[in-house]
Amino acid sequence: MEIKDRRSFLRDIGLLTAATGLSGILPLDTLAAPKKEFFKISLAQWSLHKSLFGGKLTNLDFPLKAKNDFGINIVEYVSPFFNKKETDQAYLKELLTRTKNEGIQNHLIMIDGEGQLGDKNEAARIKAVENHYKWVDAAKVLGCKTIRVNAGGGGTEEEVKAAAVDGLGRLSEYGRKNKINIIVENHGGYSSDGSWLSSVIKQVNNPYCGTLPDFGNFKISSTREYDRYKGIAELLPYAKGLSAKTYDFDDKGNEATMDYERIFKIVQAGKWTGIVGIEYEGDKLSEDEGIKKTKELLLKIQELHK
Repeated sequence: MEIKDRRSFLRDIGLLTAATGLSGILPLDTLAAPKKEFFKISLAQWSLHKSLFGGKLTNLDFPLKAKNDFGINIVEYVSPFFNKKETDQAYLKELLTRTKNEGIQNHLIMIDGEGQLGDKNEAARIKAVENHYKWVDAAKVLGCKTIRVNAGGGGTEEEVKAAAVDGLGRLSEYGRKNKINIIVENHGGYSSDGSWLSSVIKQVNNPYCGTLPDFGNFKISSTREYDRYKGIAELLPYAKGLSAKTYDFDDKGNEATMDYERIFKIVQAGKWTGIVGIEYEGDKLSEDEGIKKTKELLLKIQELHK
């Protein structure tokens, strides 16, 4: 066959490729699917709670600080810092505009103080469910995919479980209608028992209901603490995010109070990928330094697990 010019040759190769498949022509390494990213890093607003409560930082300015000071383009909000403006459409649109203009992803809102979704009293429980509706609506406006809630309540384990299944079930139906995930953090009480919380989520049985495993929150009571590694493994199958809690660091930059390498081996073994939020809660470093140290640790973990 006479090859008249390069264009004809490339055209013919293209036709041959289509007819016989790429495998016979291209090297195998060009056919491999790109490796899925282990996880992305976000910044949880609670890492800066001292600055926010102290008036040194506002909710509106938080996303830009995350990007400019820490190089993080995914953010997680905490409900009290909205200062009761979660239904103010002008406020929400201003926050959305600021994040969109800077290429920042609004990931989730952590909700506190809206009642107990595991309250044994049905009227109180339904009121708590309805109190969360406005946060689902706000998340939708901001482009968040998720709100984090709590599964607290008073009573025996079984009583609170039954109530939490009902409360979360009701709220998750509202989440489903709006395509917003409802996720529960291990956040003290029965919810810090990995077996208990995973059982609750399993019984709710809604694809929009899941967990937010927090690496540090496994204290059930003043006298009882759940095994964090067991708890993370139990909550992981339902996780729609992870909360990388840090308190202190050793001289090698590792978290001093827990084994991050062990945690992420559990995460990788579970084939989990998604967004991991930095939540520094220590006192020895400034908020900014603690966030930077946590990010460095997560980047090191990413490199180890490539």
